[in-house]
Amino acid sequence: MPQASGNFAGRKPACVAAAVMLAYMKPMKRNILLHPDPRLKKQAAPVADLSDELRALADDMLETMYDAPGVGLAAPQVGILQRLVVLDCVKGENERPRPLIMFNPEIVSSSDQMNVYEEGCLSIPEQFADVTRPAEVEVRWIDQNGKEMQETFDGLWATCAQHEIDHLDGKLFIDYLKPLKRQMITRKMVKMKRELARA
Repeated sequence: MPQASGNFAGRKPACVAAAVMLAYMKPMKRNILLHPDPRLKKQAAPVADLSDELRALADDMLETMYDAPGVGLAAPQVGILQRLVVLDCVKGENERPRPLIMFNPEIVSSSDQMNVYEEGCLSIPEQFADVTRPAEVEVRWIDQNGKEMQETFDGLWATCAQHEIDHLDGKLFIDYLKPLKRQMITRKMVKMKRELARA
């Protein structure tokens, strides 16, 4: 998930498109796949064994997420079909970052209470829409040291955890939208990818 869309507030659409293209042309630790891409719709495989290579991938993903900038990134978004996500939903300037690396994350329970959040995605830049999800979720995962972790998240953390875990199952936030809205966003992304390819 990207950070709030306020970075481009007040700019004209052409300026926004140019800014987004420049951001995605800059070198990042890992290239982020852009929708539509068939790899974003595939199921990711469970991580059977924590290797140094996978730990390095997680570190690369965190660096890429911060550079984008975003608050969450899933391995399929960088072309790796493994069940790995990274998150850091701390947004305050004076707050200490809290990077989380989750191997094989799973939602073990969710609240009946729902929450509506305007979501975006680093694979669908500058496209945002309201998505309804459980307001609170309990997530279990393996950390980078091989330790099983479990925590209850709410607010932006809950939304982000669900959004990134969806990526591991080939699901994008636009899949929650009505077909017309989803098709409109996809058409915009096809156009953007064509422009990036020509740049």
